[in-house]
Amino acid sequence: MQKSECPGGLQLRNRVTGNYLQRTSSSTPVKQRTTIQQSKSSSSIGSPESAKKLHPRPSDKLNPKTINPFGEQTRAPSAFSAIYSKGGIPCRLVHGSVKHRLHWDCPPENLPFDPLLITLAEGLRETKHPYTFVSKEGFRELLLVKGAPEKAIPLLPRLIPVLKAALVHSDDEVFERGLCALVQLSVIVGPSLNDHLKHLLTSLSKRLMDKKFKEPITSALQKLEHHGGGEEKNKTFYAHLCFATLTPESNGQSG
Repeated sequence: MQKSECPGGLQLRNRVTGNYLQRTSSSTPVKQRTTIQQSKSSSSIGSPESAKKLHPRPSDKLNPKTINPFGEQTRAPSAFSAIYSKGGIPCRLVHGSVKHRLHWDCPPENLPFDPLLITLAEGLRETKHPYTFVSKEGFRELLLVKGAPEKAIPLLPRLIPVLKAALVHSDDEVFERGLCALVQLSVIVGPSLNDHLKHLLTSLSKRLMDKKFKEPITSALQKLEHHGGGEEKNKTFYAHLCFATLTPESNGQSG
């Protein structure tokens, strides 16, 4: 058998048959595999997905925690989020460069408070955007319309338990929204809220043990007293309310 060189490998000639057998170089396929691996690694590094992971956009830090309506949910949606997703809330969020605002489908003064005001109050317990903003701002703007006192006062027996649920929530921001909504409600309904405040006393007293809430709760009680009227019986009631809230015994602790 005789050897003869040829491009791409080595040829062996069988002296008996006269046929040529070509034996390729073993280094060729190894070199090809190495080239393929390098091309794959370079393409993965240069892909948009990998670049996004290595270099996150600055806007990713600015955007709040937002619900993805098309993604899989780990738990069942709340009543407010379900109603909002189906278009049951007659307003939508408008993103602005400085701050967000609400756009109502029709003038808020033409909307019935029952059950819209209660639904917005239930949304105060939400913890994801845009539900947090829509519920808080929607509750505030609805109470500012003409004729709000006449529409809101009959709903107090149903509103107070909903606000209480926000005040006992473990999330601090939910509690703050509930406390703010309570003060806003007192501005509109005035002394009509007095008979319902006793149901919120325990909730406020427990939060008062947290030092960061002492000042906002005390301020809220002062505003509730102011909007509750200047009658002597109201002053006595609010004095008792503040005393019971600020006293350690109201929380089951001894001095």
